[in-house]
Amino acid sequence: MTLRDDFLRPPRTAAEWAADALRVIGVVAVGVAAIVLAPTDVGITALALPALMLPRMLGLRGWFDLTTCVLVLAAAWSNVFDLYRSVPGWDLLLHFACTGVLAVIAAVVLTRARIAPITRGDAVSARTPLVLLPLIALALSAMWEMVEWLGLTYLSDEIFVTYQDTIGDMVFGGLGGLVAGLALVFAPVERAAREASDAGMVASAVVRE
Repeated sequence: MTLRDDFLRPPRTAAEWAADALRVIGVVAVGVAAIVLAPTDVGITALALPALMLPRMLGLRGWFDLTTCVLVLAAAWSNVFDLYRSVPGWDLLLHFACTGVLAVIAAVVLTRARIAPITRGDAVSARTPLVLLPLIALALSAMWEMVEWLGLTYLSDEIFVTYQDTIGDMVFGGLGGLVAGLALVFAPVERAAREASDAGMVASAVVRE
């Protein structure tokens, strides 16, 4: 099954329907933001779109898809409504949760690309996600802090970036990756049919080689 097949696959569960509804809301919200909000806010809401689409393209389970959509939209629009400054601890909470789910998505991509077996397979130790997910989360956190620094330097001085904020965000992002790695050991995020299809494709490739 290809990414296109998964993306076009009709929703079948309540969670999948809800996730698709949030995707539509996310797309429409970007259009509304382009009309009524500042360009920096439009950019922030648009940055959420790839993260909203990836779980569906990868054919991930409905509960994880829905969780990702809720967290990504909350993170984007919290920035627009300035909740990170007005609500103590909200910034760290969303860095913890969002970085965790994004680390899982990155792990799925790395596994399917046959770069590093992380999310499934007989050869994958339960310790693998526990070790690699925090590292992936820290890498994602570092990339995001670079984006924030670039935005502050070249786009707007309204972007809040300090040394303490950067380190705190990365620490909580890494903790989110650790919890995500632990969860991944007990709660697979890929549909059983998708796993079987991918396993068959890998087996066929091995035979041809």
